[in-house]
Amino acid sequence: MTDPDREVEPRLTHVDDAGRPGMVDVGEKERTRRTAVAEGLISMEANTLRMLEEGGGPKGDPLVVARIAAIQAAKRTSELIPLCHPLALSHVQVDLEIDRAIPGVRATATVRVNDRTGVEMEALTAVSIALLTIYDMLKAVDRGMRIEGIRLLSKSGGRSGEWKAPGTRS
Repeated sequence: MTDPDREVEPRLTHVDDAGRPGMVDVGEKERTRRTAVAEGLISMEANTLRMLEEGGGPKGDPLVVARIAAIQAAKRTSELIPLCHPLALSHVQVDLEIDRAIPGVRATATVRVNDRTGVEMEALTAVSIALLTIYDMLKAVDRGMRIEGIRLLSKSGGRSGEWKAPGTRS
């Protein structure tokens, strides 16, 4: 008999009782609408940001290419992260905002699916690849750029419901 007031100790879902990794069986779970939002930023020299604002770098417009790369990465997350389920995503939105205060670019990805598992990894992968693409396209002029603060901002849907990172706006 379990005590309803006793806290349940969290357990890793991708590891069995013997410590072996495995893909979570989601076959019995209900399909629900699930959304995840992630963010991250890349900081750079002010001159590099100015070049970016003027539409490019040595390889073209990094923001256009980064947005496309991020969407593609979200769609291919299960090929990159071994225990992720392949998902038919219904929506991927990538916002790249120039922020002179950093100076740099803040990336935000919103990913949506109607399925049995969440899309947190897809949103985090999209942000990571967007920022890596910006780095790749501008590294010829600024190798000191820093990718920072990649994190999940929120998720909704599924059995665990809503979650928001502490300190985030609604």
